[in-house]
Amino acid sequence: MSELSLIMTAAGSILLLLFLVMKVRLHAVASLILVSMIAGILSGMSPADIAGTIQKGMGGTLGFVAVVVALGAMFGKVMEVTGALDQIADTLLRRCGSKRANWALTLTGFICALPLFFDVAVVLLIGIAFAVARENHGSFIKMCIALLAGIATCQAFLIPAPGPILVASQLGANFGDMLLFGLLASIPAMILGGPIFGSIISKIVKIETPEHARVNEHAREGQGAPTFRLALGLVVLPLLMIGMKTIVARFIDPASALYDWLSFIGHPFTAIMVSCLAAFYLLGIRRGISNDRIMEICSSALQPAGVIILVTGAGGVFKQVLVDSGVGAALGHILAGSGLPVVILAFVLAAAVRVIQGSATVAMLTTCGLIIPMLEPLGLGGAQLAAITIAIGGGAIVLSHVNDSGFWLANRYLGMTEKQTLQTWTVMETIIGVTGGVVALIISWFL
Repeated sequence: MSELSLIMTAAGSILLLLFLVMKVRLHAVASLILVSMIAGILSGMSPADIAGTIQKGMGGTLGFVAVVVALGAMFGKVMEVTGALDQIADTLLRRCGSKRANWALTLTGFICALPLFFDVAVVLLIGIAFAVARENHGSFIKMCIALLAGIATCQAFLIPAPGPILVASQLGANFGDMLLFGLLASIPAMILGGPIFGSIISKIVKIETPEHARVNEHAREGQGAPTFRLALGLVVLPLLMIGMKTIVARFIDPASALYDWLSFIGHPFTAIMVSCLAAFYLLGIRRGISNDRIMEICSSALQPAGVIILVTGAGGVFKQVLVDSGVGAALGHILAGSGLPVVILAFVLAAAVRVIQGSATVAMLTTCGLIIPMLEPLGLGGAQLAAITIAIGGGAIVLSHVNDSGFWLANRYLGMTEKQTLQTWTVMETIIGVTGGVVALIISWFL
């Protein structure tokens, strides 16, 4: 099948998916799997392989997301019901003022997401945005977009976030320059995409606080309110565990037993599990809540989490079909002959792969594989490669839509329709990505 036909098939599949979920109102899970089958057939995949690809896409996505979302939902629900998240929100509002609460949330997301994968950061921190919106009696979408912008910006541009550091290491970019350029791109990107855009879009898109984000103020459980230090410590605990592995493991022999233990302790599964157990004891049992009641709280948290998990897994199915069909490689071959400056080419290529297959991390790594052969004859230095890394990070997060698991996380957690998610989440991601791409281009002019 020709490269152009592959790209046309992928584009048509995306349009069909948007039509099914937005106009026909077919459930997102059914729509994603149906369109995945159609895309596989039309792209020339063997019919016998399509079922295997669907299983691979669902399993590969849920193998990580299901554990993280399930544990994170229980952790967040216990934090909510016992008033721990509201304690953090109260303190943020007192110290930053209600008018600057969204700015504080953007900075919180930006800093806390450093050692985490995007999905983990959202699951761990979204409850803080819910609590601030409740305590501040302000716009729910304004607060949530502010937090998500901080997380998304960090994940796109700043090391040691997983995506940027993988790209930088593959390209051979200078890590010192990456840190500097990442900050230069991140600051304007998260301000434009978070507090500024959030304030504007909240006046246009009106969203009622979803049921799972509401808490009855008279139904707090446990003896006395938890302290701010305890509440913050529980949120920071998994970040420290994951960050320890990310940073300390770089100075240890990968073949050593200590490295293996750090990898285990710092894995998101272990970190969130430890946080759950700590929350169960410190917020629950120690404050007079019975084991049975803690389990009831956890069970109630898993009901909405199940929908999030299934929709995200179905998005992984669609992504896998598009990856296995060879669309990414086809795009690379077409764009490589365009004659664009290398920084612009890196941004456009990453954006194209992102739009077609959904995952920002896959878009970053796919772009690396496609662009490295073009870079080798140019003899670029570490600083120039760092600018290209920033451009790839920017392109890899623009135009998030129905084939991106992040789209569905935002859609379900914030209780939005698909149209509202496109108006808010998709535009926010695009603002952040384009801003980073522009900064990378400006930096490249001075190198």
